Amino acid sequence: MAGNLRISGLASGMDIDQIVKDLMRAERMPLDKLYQKKQLLEWQRDDYRAMNTLLQGLDDYLFSNITLQSSMLKKTISSSNEAVVTATASASAANVATTIQVDQVATSAVWLSNVSVRKDDFSVDADTTLTIKVTNGDGSTNTVELTVKQGTTLDGLIAQLNSNANLGVSAFYDEQTGRISIMKKETGAQASLVLDDEETANFFAQKLGFTGATAEQELTGKTEGQDAQVTINGLKTSRSSNTFTINGVTYTVKGTGTATVSVETDVDAMVNVIKGFVDKYNEVIAKINAELKEERYRSYPPLTDEQKEAMTEKQIELWEEKARSGMLRGDSILSSALSQMRMDLYTKVEGANIPSGLSQLAQLGITTSSNYLDGGKLIIDETKLREKIKENPEAVYQLFNQNGTTDAEKGIARRLRDTIKETIGKIEQKAGKALWTNQQFAIGRELIQINNQMDRFEDRLKLIEDRYYRQFMAMEEAIQRANQQSMYLMNAFFGGMQG
Repeated sequence: MAGNLRISGLASGMDIDQIVKDLMRAERMPLDKLYQKKQLLEWQRDDYRAMNTLLQGLDDYLFSNITLQSSMLKKTISSSNEAVVTATASASAANVATTIQVDQVATSAVWLSNVSVRKDDFSVDADTTLTIKVTNGDGSTNTVELTVKQGTTLDGLIAQLNSNANLGVSAFYDEQTGRISIMKKETGAQASLVLDDEETANFFAQKLGFTGATAEQELTGKTEGQDAQVTINGLKTSRSSNTFTINGVTYTVKGTGTATVSVETDVDAMVNVIKGFVDKYNEVIAKINAELKEERYRSYPPLTDEQKEAMTEKQIELWEEKARSGMLRGDSILSSALSQMRMDLYTKVEGANIPSGLSQLAQLGITTSSNYLDGGKLIIDETKLREKIKENPEAVYQLFNQNGTTDAEKGIARRLRDTIKETIGKIEQKAGKALWTNQQFAIGRELIQINNQMDRFEDRLKLIEDRYYRQFMAMEEAIQRANQQSMYLMNAFFGGMQG
């Protein structure tokens, strides 16, 4: 509406638009204050969320590295003769040396056809169902039905045999001899293939060259599979597979002979995981401390669009660096979190799994920097840390991860994760997170109120601007009428004198 009331000030000689603009600048000051308050809240919200991202990163590290046995309690394993046996160990494996004598390696059963088959002569004249009773090397059994479609080629049949997981064989056709080999994928002495009916037996005998194949009998041309025969620390035993697991150690037999397999804690791996935690923790508390102590420059409010227009990009950058500084200075949520995390680290861990010599972080060689400017930074005595890990790696793991109903019984990592979760929750209630609406958190609700105030104030400013233009229009019209009257009087006066 105001746009229709614009006047040039021809009668008064005044720049009405500039005068109204100057008047409106003063009227807009409360709106600018609201804009600045909104900007400060948005900056504070963003800084809170950055702190949550930082805390979540520490929690992710704790979960993925400190709390998992597979990360903390890695094992190194060696074999004195890898041509005889190799091994891998899970985190639960004990640190032991095991002597293994291999007298026999497990092998797979193999069936060879005794009559050559020509690819060109092979044909399937009608759909045929092959029914085979399968016994695996370990003695487990199942029955497999295989439908061979009319027109299937020999290559197609071989592919069909190989792709059937329940059959569990590796078959191939030798072009040179024209014979077919069928080998059981699993090793072991109990493996067998029994042809269940006449149709199946006839197919193998007539189509595949296994002459003498008979219903309800083992497929002909068999070389028996055998079990691995081993002696483990003096105990003679057998396994259907060359790979077997005992007490968390998985052994793989390679050949006959004797080997000693040694399992030890991977001290380097555990040291690196703990050092990684200390580095991550120090990074987090350094950034939080920096936010808590960051200077607040109240004489540098957020710039309005009009103010930015009068400044260079560099000037804007330097101004806003100070304007958005100190958004979380002295924040109670973050201050409490730091205090609680220090308590989490240094309160003694109690429980049956925690020896008295490893119930506190300091006993592990991890202490707080004596320089108060470091803000609680952790320092590692790596020599001491290595000694404690070598002495009792399980106790070191429990110091971080023991579960319990009270904080005193919980390991350090569990305490920290509880504190992080609680802190993130408090920050989210205040500053929300990416997918939340403004209505769901405190700063967001303030932003809603400010936006509503700004909308109402914008409407009010339009009315004020319209009023100013009406007033100046009235003034211009009055001046114009006065000028017209003055001109009339002057014309009448001079006209009278001339008459």
